[in-house]
Amino acid sequence: MSNTVKNTRNVAIVGPYSSGKTTLLESILSVTKAISRKGNARDKNMVGDSSIEARDRAMSVELSVASTKYQNIDFTFLDCPGSIEFAQETYNALVGAGVVVVVCEPIIEKVLTLAPLFKFLDDWKIPHLVFINKIDRNFHDYREILQVLREASHRPLVPQQYPIYQKEQCIGYIDLVSEQAYHYHSHSPADPVPLPEHLAESEQTARMEMLETLADFDDHLLEELIEEIEPPQAEILKDLKQELSADLIVPVFFGMAENDYGVRPLLDALVKEAPSPEITAQSRGLTSQAQGTTIAQVLKTYFTSQGGRLSLVRVWQGELNDGMTLNGERIGGIYRLMGQQQIPVQQASVGEIVALGRLEASTGDTLTNSTKPIEPLPKADPIAPVYALAIAPKNRKDEVKLNGALSKLLAEDPSLYWEQHGDTREVILWGQGEVHLQVALDRLRRKYSLPMSTHLPQIPYKETIRRSTNAHGRYKHQSGGHGAFGDVYLDIKPLPRGEGFQFHQTIVGGVVPRQYIPGVETGVREYLQHGPLGYPVVDIDVTLTNGSHHSVDSSEQAFRQAARIAMNEGMSQCNPVLLEPVLEIAVSVPNEFTSKALQLITGRRGQILGYDRVADWKGWDTVSGYLPQAEMHDFIIELRSLTLGVGFFNWEVHHLQEVPDRLADNILATAESNGK
Repeated sequence: MSNTVKNTRNVAIVGPYSSGKTTLLESILSVTKAISRKGNARDKNMVGDSSIEARDRAMSVELSVASTKYQNIDFTFLDCPGSIEFAQETYNALVGAGVVVVVCEPIIEKVLTLAPLFKFLDDWKIPHLVFINKIDRNFHDYREILQVLREASHRPLVPQQYPIYQKEQCIGYIDLVSEQAYHYHSHSPADPVPLPEHLAESEQTARMEMLETLADFDDHLLEELIEEIEPPQAEILKDLKQELSADLIVPVFFGMAENDYGVRPLLDALVKEAPSPEITAQSRGLTSQAQGTTIAQVLKTYFTSQGGRLSLVRVWQGELNDGMTLNGERIGGIYRLMGQQQIPVQQASVGEIVALGRLEASTGDTLTNSTKPIEPLPKADPIAPVYALAIAPKNRKDEVKLNGALSKLLAEDPSLYWEQHGDTREVILWGQGEVHLQVALDRLRRKYSLPMSTHLPQIPYKETIRRSTNAHGRYKHQSGGHGAFGDVYLDIKPLPRGEGFQFHQTIVGGVVPRQYIPGVETGVREYLQHGPLGYPVVDIDVTLTNGSHHSVDSSEQAFRQAARIAMNEGMSQCNPVLLEPVLEIAVSVPNEFTSKALQLITGRRGQILGYDRVADWKGWDTVSGYLPQAEMHDFIIELRSLTLGVGFFNWEVHHLQEVPDRLADNILATAESNGK
């Protein structure tokens, strides 16, 4: 098995929704002649948004892959969704990227939304650079945008270009490495022009800032700057490549992808500065794995109408050959992807990203041809679901197909989760937001012919009691032959919250024979599934204290019925009360939105436990508190609205608490009108 390394780079393109990252990919493919006709967002014909769900919404909703060649380097581009609702898809893909292009608009508010993405990239030490798109629109001053970017990034920014403006319109740039000025031309390479005299001082200042940042990581360059020696371009480019590969700096470029402005300089930088596959593999610790072994990792799973299941993988070590066995399964084809197009190939080498046919591996799994166990590669942590809908097939005959379709849906999108709730019996689909679930429902309808009805999930209310009582239940039935007789006396009392259900017996003298006592407990438990308010009963103690039996007619079944009668009569006297589940939540927001997060929680009947700064994330706070589950449904929608789309929260069910009387009356009245 060889370990051939081709001249390969794989580049992920990420950025907030509407930043123009898919337009940038389309421009790259056009400039490099990978496509003969350039698509656009208006006509919904771009390679990066080739799925039906993406084109219907004019936004990326899943990872899209495209390949091209530039300056003898084979590039694979991963166009990642920009919406926060599809962040899991993006993070899963970034694990396999060699370098990442972060696209943003020159709008201060939108630049702020990059903080979670920068943190993920820095936590994983993934090299990344910034492309400020739509620079011709001049929403904010270039220096203001750089300052906000510096606040969002944990790594120092290194702008490699300086803009040339004419009447507040960006018409070109100065390359700070070569000090050559250029003027843009729509859909054509920029022309070299003399450096404008009025920008000479500003260009020198910007260039010195770039060199001083690089000198923080290179003592030789620092000595040259101190001695006022002009460093050669080769040395500057070497430093840029080394520091970028080590994720120590973030180079910055700009342009307008729609007109191809700045696209060629960006590609040139990727050629000269992006790390090679060997460097990326070393940074992920692959050198410790057994040599001569093929190792790959699944970045995404697709279910296609033509080829069935496809696993998009990054080759970290060795080679992939069609027909070879990975993790005990035989590869059913190797393909390069170009949007929806699949191009068969016979093999793939280190650094390449290809799709493999008919493997059952899941997203994030490590694949190998080794017969000995190897250490699995790290994968992106799952993002907790925050939005839910109850679903049911419109045609009841389709219920048998639902489990299989949902399994495939979750294989494609691991950030989805479904459950059949134990109390409400509803099938609940969980995801990252309203759009996320609508895309999932569209796929169920289109791919699996399963149109669904949806509604808000029922809240799994419980009930308990406030008072104790004694209850008597007698069941007597005669229908010819043996009859049925059971007679019980029960003490019913409340327990502290969270104690559940307890059953005791204090029978003496055998008034209730031992063999019938389990039937009494069964009858009590059956009744507790549906209490006097119509909900499961919790935190209650029931003690069997007395009773009587018949030597012929008594049975366990009769005592079970007697217990149910006693519970039915006694529970209404115990002052039943409605309980609601309460979540413990941790809301993470930029600290400028902390006060809004506090108000959001308290405005939804929540309780604040406290808030604190996130230790390893500058400028972010985490607010902890309790929130009734009934207030959770659109909590994430409002949170994102208040925080420019970047706020998020984690949650878990913590305890039950009494529902306020007025609200409880409304809940019970609604349940009664709905025939619960």
